Amino acid sequence: MWTKLVPVTALIAAASLTSGTAYAAPTTPVGGEALGSRGLVAPAGVKKPPKSKATSYVIADAETGQVLAAKDAHGRYLPASTLKALTALTLIPKLDKERKIRPSRNACNQEGSAVGLSVKATYKVDDLFKGLLMSSGNDAAMALAETNGGLDKTMSDMNAEAKRLQAFDTVAKTPSGLDKPGQSSSAYDLALIARAGLANPDFKRYISTKTTKFPAPKGHYEISNHNKLLWRYNGMVGVKNGWTSKARASFVGAATRGGHTIVVSIMRHEGFFWDEVASLLDWGFSVRGKAAPVGQLVNPLPVAAQQPAASAAPSPGTSVTPAAQPPLLDSAADRQTDSTRTVGSLVIGGGLLFGLIWLGYGIYRRRARSRL
Repeated sequence: MWTKLVPVTALIAAASLTSGTAYAAPTTPVGGEALGSRGLVAPAGVKKPPKSKATSYVIADAETGQVLAAKDAHGRYLPASTLKALTALTLIPKLDKERKIRPSRNACNQEGSAVGLSVKATYKVDDLFKGLLMSSGNDAAMALAETNGGLDKTMSDMNAEAKRLQAFDTVAKTPSGLDKPGQSSSAYDLALIARAGLANPDFKRYISTKTTKFPAPKGHYEISNHNKLLWRYNGMVGVKNGWTSKARASFVGAATRGGHTIVVSIMRHEGFFWDEVASLLDWGFSVRGKAAPVGQLVNPLPVAAQQPAASAAPSPGTSVTPAAQPPLLDSAADRQTDSTRTVGSLVIGGGLLFGLIWLGYGIYRRRARSRL
């Protein structure tokens, strides 16, 4: 039976800090009180959602943000590769998609699923996002993190983006979604991330591409999207699926029919979930606009003001990051650019010249006094 909701307004307070923006954690379930239930929450007056073996799920209208049904919406579980949706949403605005990079050996040797990066090949950032979202490449995830300035910076950026989306159940520890202690997300948060991603044209292009050519050291090869529903479900847009032995199966996806888009997210499914997701999508389309929502996908908070870049961005297609280049340099000397070294030389040269002039002036004064 449908539970009466409380308003979602004024759940979050934002406070500006010198290092960025901090978002206070909510005191009630984000999206409405009913979404705090661990059991099924569904509207009255319509047929119940089809059964699912998923421990947690959310069905929502992407346009209005209305949550149509949910089960343990805010339960925190390991996200597996569905976390790559947050990686992409965070980094797409930060990285020039035409920039060329050569991945490090560390990136190429990531465990788990891979798109097949090689230290001998050069890739556009655009290629890496395809490898990330289509082939679920853990190697592509690390290469993108390194291109963004390193793993620590990327994880900080991803967690800041999660807080901006009000995805407070999400804690990112890896860019790939590989299991790590403390990492978590929820079906509600995955729906928030997917909804935000659908508003980004590049994100939407990557997730909906079925097959594409991918660079190799010599030539190219073809990669295909891991989302089976792109071939099976009418109107499927895509997003991301994931699996690890600890997380079990997870999925977040969206489909559009008749000009309306439904989002479904599931977490911790023990078996084959594709048919169940299709049934949940069908149910969402059948009840949208006909039943009272059980909650709301909240809107993102305003983007924090960006700090000006320390140096100009590389020209598109001209910057290649060599494989031997570490993502972060350790020594202060290595961090110096040619311009800082030149400035240092000018300072030393100017000081030496001033000292010689002062010494000459002192000698002149002593000689002058001796003549008096």
